[in-house]
Order: sequence, then C-alpha cells, then structure tokens
Amino acid sequence: MATVNQTEIHVAGAADAAGQLAVSNLSVSFGEVEAIRDVSLSVDEGSFVALLGPSGCGKSTLLNAIAGLVEPDEGEIWLHGELATERRGRFAYMPQRDALLPWRTVLENATLSAEVAGTSRAEARERARNLLPRFGLDGFGDRYPAALSGGMRQRAAFLRTVLSDRQVMLLDEPFGALDALTRRSMQEWLLDLWNDLGRTILMVTHDVEEALLLADSVAVMTARPGTIKVVETVYLPRPRSADMIADPVLIEQKTGLLAELREELGEMGVTR
Repeated sequence: MATVNQTEIHVAGAADAAGQLAVSNLSVSFGEVEAIRDVSLSVDEGSFVALLGPSGCGKSTLLNAIAGLVEPDEGEIWLHGELATERRGRFAYMPQRDALLPWRTVLENATLSAEVAGTSRAEARERARNLLPRFGLDGFGDRYPAALSGGMRQRAAFLRTVLSDRQVMLLDEPFGALDALTRRSMQEWLLDLWNDLGRTILMVTHDVEEALLLADSVAVMTARPGTIKVVETVYLPRPRSADMIADPVLIEQKTGLLAELREELGEMGVTR
C-alpha cells in the first residue's frame, strides 16, 4: 500500500484548490486536547470519499469543522474553489444518529432543513412526498418516528439531508447504529441513491468493508491528533452490490487498510 504524504495531498491557495471540497492544513484543538493536526484533503465533484480511522482520531471533528460547527485553529476550507469562511448551511450534514424530532411526522421531519433554508412549506412537502417512494417510505409520510424501524428512520433522515439541496453531503457514520442485516441493505440503497443523485459525499465510517463497498477513495487518519496517513483509490469496479464483499479485489485492499488501522491502534497502546 502506497503512503500518500502530506505534500502530495496538500491543498494550496484559491488557484490551486482541487476538487469541489478542499481542506488545507486544518488543525483543531479543544483546550489542551489536540483533535486533528495539519489535515489536507480534496474531494472531487460527484465523488464518494470514505474517512477511516481509530476511535477518537478526530473524524467527526473534521466533519464538524467543514460544516462550520467547529472553528479550526489553523488551516483553510475551500468550497467550489473559493475560501469558505462562512460554512453553516452550505453543506448537507447527517450526524451519527437520525435526530428525527419525535413530535413531527416523517414528512414534517424531511422538510425541516428545506423550510429552514427558506423553501415554502407547501413546496417542500410536495417535493418530499414525491420522493417518499424512492426512499422506501411510501405510505409512511404521516407516521411519527416512534412507529418506524431503524432503517426507515435512517432513510427519513437521509431524505431530510437530500432535501437541503446542498451538493456536498457530509455523513457521519450514518449506519453505525443499525444491525448488520439492515446496515448491508442500507449500503446497497445508498449506492443506488448516490448513482441517481450525483452528489459529492464525504462519509465517516469505522467499517472498512463499508468504505470499500461505497467509496471511490478511502482516506485513513492516524491516532489523535488525527492527520491523513494514506489516501487510496478503491479498485473495486462500479456498479457495485453488497455481494462484492467477497470479491478478491476488496479482500486484498481490506487487508492492507486493516494493517494501517492496526498500526494506529498500536500507537494508541491497543494491542488487540
């Protein structure tokens, strides 16, 4: 596995900002705790990039910084080739939990981000209602979250994210709380949806198989303070399906990525 060093993935000024989303030498600390250090990464338009790393390495912090929920101590974030100093509301962001409001129906939850962005309630609901079948929620628009399965809740949360109409989507372990069977089903569903939407996605995951099944490339972060250790192109051809987890190409690449992650666990003092 070839290591991609910081100079190779460094993103410089506006004229050199590669990709639809570019992060240049980003560092974030919380008091005396240095969460991420000198992170540089570029995500091309329409691509799917997975972010892997040991627990506590700063993956979610990186997403929060990109989304404008956390301000970096150093570094820059570029969007569409322009320095993005004001970032809140410019990305479609889906956190680890579905965060559905229990007092709002599926339809009302799905339209929340669009309404906040200024879309009329009637227009937002019409768009959401038309998309319910595509998200496997036909007939459930008037149900409340408590009546939904875990997978349906995640699809409702993803519909809300899509309806924000932002071209860059930040997904923070969107399937992490699901059982293995539902998770696999959701992965296939996301593959189909991404093919249809053509959005740019940066997704945090702990699952190496998930990263290789979904993404065009995988960025591995070091133990805290997290920085980019390697960036690998995924060699698995598209179109993909969940059956490809047994593909020798995926297995070989998975072995290499797991070795990188085990090395970082060793740096943390974790031997198993």
